[in-house]
Amino acid sequence: MPTWINLQRISDERGGLVIAEAQKNIPFVIKRVYCLYDLNDKPRGFHAHKKLQQVMVCLVGSCEVMLDDGRTREMVKFDKFSQGLSLPIMIWHEVLNCSHDCVLMVLASDYYDEADYIRDYDFFKSSVMR
Repeated sequence: MPTWINLQRISDERGGLVIAEAQKNIPFVIKRVYCLYDLNDKPRGFHAHKKLQQVMVCLVGSCEVMLDDGRTREMVKFDKFSQGLSLPIMIWHEVLNCSHDCVLMVLASDYYDEADYIRDYDFFKSSVMR
């Protein structure tokens, strides 16, 4: 299942800094970064990846993510910009209940490849149960 990563925080009288470093606190080389924003009440995601690893960080606001490894479902809340959630391969995920100001950043281990996505939940379940 996914695991929480504490991102390094440094702060002084000038303000704060949160650090994410590839192959240090991020468990892979980062090849793509994208952000979800202006989210509404419509859930997003509804897929798993065959090879892609990701780390999700909620930079602003909050949201919940439903995680499913084919055996266990778990709902986690994102509300700390200094924590990331590391998603290994073959984790079905859905982003829900986003605050109006939510900005969710995703660090990805590879470039976009539609062939890496599993978008059918029944196929996902049968794939992980083998």
